Amino acid sequence: MKILCRFILLSLTLCQTQWASAHAVITDYSLKITPIHANNPAKIELSFNSQIELGLSQIFLVSKGDKHELLQSENGNKQGQVIVYIPALASGDYALRFKVFAADGHLTEDVIHFSVSK
Repeated sequence: MKILCRFILLSLTLCQTQWASAHAVITDYSLKITPIHANNPAKIELSFNSQIELGLSQIFLVSKGDKHELLQSENGNKQGQVIVYIPALASGDYALRFKVFAADGHLTEDVIHFSVSK
């Protein structure tokens, strides 16, 4: 009986560890605090709960008409931080669409909507 209990506890522990690191979840982004102003290039900081493999990841700017433009990005100073470079944009509604790979190889896709104003 003790062996069975130990096996169950070990199995549950391993499962929880796998779930905790299964995907790169965005935890914060600078657009919440710092808006983008029209006709000025900008940087957006994205923070994830795990390290990101940028070489395998893609971040797109989505504009009116569902136009996708691949954006340049680089790792930030903190683990899980990604800096995304935004070109000068006209006023309007946009989105960041990203497909990122966590260091453990799991793919995460998400969209962040934002507006650009004068």
